Amino acid sequence: MKQNIVVMKFGGSSLSDPKKIKNVASLVAKRAEDGKKVVVVVSAQGKTTLNLMKSAREISPNLHKRELDMVLTAGERVSMALLAMAINDLGLESISFTGSQCGIITTDEHSNARIIDVRPFRVQDELNRNKIVIVAGFQGVSYKREITTLGRGGSDTTAVALTAALDAEYCEIFSDVDGIYSGDPREVDPFKLTSLSYDEMLELAFRGAKVLNHRAVAYAKDKKIAIYARSSLKEGSTTIRKFKPEYQNAIYAVTRHPSLVMVTAPSAEAFLELMEKVQNNDLTIKYLVAAENLFKIFISYQFLPELKNIKIIFSHNLEVESISLLGNSISESTNIILKAEKILLKNDIKVHAMEFSHSHLTYYISGSEGKNLEKLFHRQFIKPHQNPV
Repeated sequence: MKQNIVVMKFGGSSLSDPKKIKNVASLVAKRAEDGKKVVVVVSAQGKTTLNLMKSAREISPNLHKRELDMVLTAGERVSMALLAMAINDLGLESISFTGSQCGIITTDEHSNARIIDVRPFRVQDELNRNKIVIVAGFQGVSYKREITTLGRGGSDTTAVALTAALDAEYCEIFSDVDGIYSGDPREVDPFKLTSLSYDEMLELAFRGAKVLNHRAVAYAKDKKIAIYARSSLKEGSTTIRKFKPEYQNAIYAVTRHPSLVMVTAPSAEAFLELMEKVQNNDLTIKYLVAAENLFKIFISYQFLPELKNIKIIFSHNLEVESISLLGNSISESTNIILKAEKILLKNDIKVHAMEFSHSHLTYYISGSEGKNLEKLFHRQFIKPHQNPV
């Protein structure tokens, strides 16, 4: 039986200044006043993580991953303490914990660790004392007692992992957007997806949607945790749980994944060595092409420094993006592929690679064409109808 606990996670945009922190404190207080025991997971404020990374690179161009983790985890610690202060000033009792203090145990891997266990004994003790617990997201401690970080979007994973470990009712992920949309609201005029299955959300997250981290969604699917994607500024949400796909035989979203690197190996032998290095460094590949005289992988730009340290011959293109049409039964619809290919041909857009499956059709193209193709695809497949086609 689920405990009367909810987990609320707030992203950096919701905590970027004192006014927003006080607004978050009020939202948390409301949950507590509704009779819930509340655990809050926080990200670093605004662009704090980027600024800390910039400072580190100005000091040293080399990646000292252990020390970098020590630097980057400071951002979340600031957020947790400031929010705890704001909640205490509302007359409620609150206490803040780092990832290690609240029992987040990870692999022994700096910058991209994975959670292997959660031992939330201190969190549970403080909840039993009717305190609101604030936890620094994105971080944990390895079995070697080293401070680690969970990679980009790791605070989402922290929140879902705590939800499972505490047997909480549900997990709320707050950002500046009131749910999940059919496209990036900054680039297109999308509609809101009111509910999604885990598998649909996994595709969205992996293919570039920034609202939720794909590791967090996979964790939620495994533990059968309901996630509500909400805004800290207005009403509205999207529910993610074990639904059957709502948008049958339809394109329900267009996503863009910028900042990809296309790495080309000159031979089968070089490609094999490249893949072994990628595996040893635990780098995430978005897509690979391996055929006669053609060996390519597509990987996030954030992993380029690690690739540069691999002592093999390869070339890379820094300005690559992927554009994906997401839906159901795509591989059974030649009409969708035909329409997409006509758009590419008409607009003279060069394709580096293409992949498709039951749930997505993805093109890897030059970064200069990404935003334009995103708009063209959304207009063709979604916008005229304001609902999936």
